Amino acid sequence: MVLQAIKYSRGELQILDQTKLPHQELYDPLRSSSDGWHAIKNMRVRGAPAIAIVAALALAVELETAQASGKLPEIAEEAKAFVYEKLDYLVTSRPTAVNLADAAQKLKKVVDAAVAGEDATGEKVKDAYLQAAEKMLVDDVQDNENIGRHGAEWIVKNCAGDGKKACILTHCNTGSLATAGYGTALGVIRSLHANDSLERAFCTETRPYNQGSRLTAYELIHDKIPATLITDSMAAALFQQKDIAAVIVGADRVAANGDTANKIGTYALSILARHHGAKFLVAAPRTTIDLATASGGDITIEVRPGEEVKRITGPSYCGKDDIDTSSWETVSIAPEGIQVWNPSFDVTPAELIDGIVTEVGVVEKGPGRIFHLDRLFG
Repeated sequence: MVLQAIKYSRGELQILDQTKLPHQELYDPLRSSSDGWHAIKNMRVRGAPAIAIVAALALAVELETAQASGKLPEIAEEAKAFVYEKLDYLVTSRPTAVNLADAAQKLKKVVDAAVAGEDATGEKVKDAYLQAAEKMLVDDVQDNENIGRHGAEWIVKNCAGDGKKACILTHCNTGSLATAGYGTALGVIRSLHANDSLERAFCTETRPYNQGSRLTAYELIHDKIPATLITDSMAAALFQQKDIAAVIVGADRVAANGDTANKIGTYALSILARHHGAKFLVAAPRTTIDLATASGGDITIEVRPGEEVKRITGPSYCGKDDIDTSSWETVSIAPEGIQVWNPSFDVTPAELIDGIVTEVGVVEKGPGRIFHLDRLFG
């Protein structure tokens, strides 16, 4: 059974608090767009696809509650203004991930159409919004399964000849916890494992928030996929000593030319992959591709608080795998007074990317070694 990070039924939304993983599975209720904004900002939910879906559904719950309490605007234009204001607010929670902004724009178009309809009312605007937001949840799971299938087929064809099983390295967390289900890059690993084409998955710790050690390792163990955890600084040695067929990562934004913003440390892995002759793949739905952004130089990179680098939080360890989840501690691991630079993402140039795995297939470079991502939307 795949982990479920988002639990939704009309009027109710719960998210798995990822700051408590892997030691506790706690679901937090989200009742409003404000709850959604704080859950995203505080990293209780993360991953570009999941962020977009949680934001959309948090507002859906707020709208449903407003109607039930008699507070939903009756006039369609007033309901539209309310939805627009909340969507604009939600987009500010994480500026780098394009999926959130893309979802907001699509939902605004749905609202516009509802307002323009015959006998438009606030309730009809609300109903149209809910249907569209709920469809995003369903579509994301299907898209991820297709990404997994296309990526696995590409790796078997291009990286693992003669029936050889592949060793894959991944970074950050791109699985069920980062999406509505199944995952993007981790979905590819799941598909390889299901097809008996995976020898072993290696996952990086992914400092400073440890999404790899806390979340990806947790998912791999949950699904009984053969896996090994390494620290970020061990990646070069891993390439020297193991036959890594490919690196596969997710993305928070893919520019029109293929430059990709992803979790900090991704760029370094692309350089290592190129030096050691391994393939480097980005797995992301088309909603992550931003044709309006020409190149990686135009992507806003979120810089997070330095405290995330200087402190680490977890439950007390009592020895012999005895973990006290009732007692959480924050430990200082750097001297006071040191300055910290903590960009959450870096940009991998398109020239270092061999393919971009989407729900409709794997995009490779055309003549001139250039990605033509616009053809995905033709």
